[in-house]
Amino acid sequence: MASVVFFRAVNVGGHQKFQPGKLAKELAAFGVVNIGAAGTFVVRGKVSQTKLRDEILRRLPFKPELMICPARDVLALTRGNWFGGAPAGKAVGQFVSVLRKAPRAKPPLPLAQPAGENWEVRLVAITGRFALSLRRTGQTYSNAVVEKHLGVPATTRNWNTIEAIREVLGK
Repeated sequence: MASVVFFRAVNVGGHQKFQPGKLAKELAAFGVVNIGAAGTFVVRGKVSQTKLRDEILRRLPFKPELMICPARDVLALTRGNWFGGAPAGKAVGQFVSVLRKAPRAKPPLPLAQPAGENWEVRLVAITGRFALSLRRTGQTYSNAVVEKHLGVPATTRNWNTIEAIREVLGK
């Protein structure tokens, strides 16, 4: 079964820095395709999550947190209308936070931070291990809002990354 690997807290401000393209080449036997510089891999080969995690960690000088999801779950995410037609562009971005695990409790949605008309992040949907948000230009980062309100470690990607994953998987 194909998988998608999301690295958490890597290549940010020189912290836990590595070259995703180089690592993907080292993992070529598993059909790994690198998606960007944030640490997102599509794994097309048949490999267990445990083996995949071990192979990645063995090749790095640090131990990043990895969120590994079945590709079918990410593909199912691409079929939803999560943002309700909200336009994406320079003023508002669409984001997906991949959670370590599904949250025990979900807050009432939408949830805006800060509250009111001047929101910078608006959490609009939660499905399984995914939290979807809109982000305006500002100081507030989607991942911080998701982790604070859901109480679960997460890593956040732009919706464009999710679309790129769908394209690599050919669906």
